[in-house]
Amino acid sequence: MSTEREQALAALREWSVPGRRADLVAAAWRAGATVVAIAEAARAKSRQTIYDDLKSRGIDPRNRPKGNTVITSLSPLDIEGFTGIGETMDAECNAALRRWAEQHPDLDPRGPEGHAEGMRLVAMMDTVHRYADVRDRLAHEQVARAERDRMLHQVELRWEALGTASAWLGAHHAYVLAVDEARIAIDMWRERAETALRRPFFCSSPRDEAAYRQIQEAGHPALEDALAGLDQTPGQTAEQLRANLDQAHEYRRTLAAETLGLAKESTR
Repeated sequence: MSTEREQALAALREWSVPGRRADLVAAAWRAGATVVAIAEAARAKSRQTIYDDLKSRGIDPRNRPKGNTVITSLSPLDIEGFTGIGETMDAECNAALRRWAEQHPDLDPRGPEGHAEGMRLVAMMDTVHRYADVRDRLAHEQVARAERDRMLHQVELRWEALGTASAWLGAHHAYVLAVDEARIAIDMWRERAETALRRPFFCSSPRDEAAYRQIQEAGHPALEDALAGLDQTPGQTAEQLRANLDQAHEYRRTLAAETLGLAKESTR
């Protein structure tokens, strides 16, 4: 179990502030915990309680990405001195080669051993750099996807609030703003998703595979599940989400206009 997931579940076990549970449930879910584990940690009487908490935070538990890898942390990389930063790659590789030479004064850096170590370090440099790039793209897509879903849920909450709002015009304006923000969130997610799709991650040699294992052993997440969870047609999905949003909004505008017309008549 990841450290982040353990911390999320531990916080959930200690919740006491009224209304705080749903936030902690959502945090544990985003950290990769299952509904069963969350219900146990929250001491919920039934799983439906957890489902209701997730729904209140705009989360549909049926739509979790494939796999369990949710990249919520972009902790800095430092794998044998390699950080994954493109501008410093060559300097980091040269420094690693110098360290190896200092640690093996009896070996010729230009000999077979030095050549093998150089090849290993080049593979390490390349793998760490590619990993950092892909991980960042995946994390940004996941954050944008969560924000997209949150804003779409916010639209529904704002619309429902109109039914009991005392300041109706103010509440309706909040709903209109939520629709606009949801459109922006959809477009932002599509951009992030398309960016993530353009950069696959793979190991093409045993050296690459060894470097990738070393990255994971240092506490950084594997990428396969997150890559598998990417929407393969984000443009089509975004277009459909926008169409559904706009269709519902147009219908609701008609209803709102009728309500506003009746309100004006009652004040004459």
